[in-house]
Amino acid sequence: MGWQTPAAASRAGIYAALASVSMLFASLTLFFLERRGLGGAWYCTPLPQVLYFNTLLLLTSSGTLELARRALSADRLRAFQGWIYGTLGLGLAFLAGQWMAWRQLAAAGVYLKGNPSSAFFYFATGAHALHLAGGLAALVYLALKARELRWGLRRRTVVDVTSIYWHFMDGLWVYLLAVLLAMHA
Repeated sequence: MGWQTPAAASRAGIYAALASVSMLFASLTLFFLERRGLGGAWYCTPLPQVLYFNTLLLLTSSGTLELARRALSADRLRAFQGWIYGTLGLGLAFLAGQWMAWRQLAAAGVYLKGNPSSAFFYFATGAHALHLAGGLAALVYLALKARELRWGLRRRTVVDVTSIYWHFMDGLWVYLLAVLLAMHA
């Protein structure tokens, strides 16, 4: 049962990795929803407003990454490089916004150890940020390689796999935001 092409193997690998990430966040969500149902010291963590702006940043970054892929398909390497740098900048801005959200909560006296709701917030958003940092590393690699003139199938596969991962991280963030909002209902 060999893979037909290295591109197919790469895609299978990223999907397997994303299945693992999905299980982590699904388990985390179920654990905290179950914990919330037990009652006790559950105080809803206030959601910093910057989270909504961060969501816009990530959704925009998916768009810029798709524009980069289209530019690469059209052999417009300068445009590809520009869109990759744009995506990288938006991703870094998202992480800066997350740091701002954590600092705002800490300034309001909401800490990781405060209660299960704040623990979920910090752990889930921190785990997402860590996974997103992996996507940023892939984008840095693409930005550095964008200077090379020859982009064969192998390098295009790297772009495709990075895109799959990045779009998944965007979708995961939307999911986490929905869970956080549901915890306040």
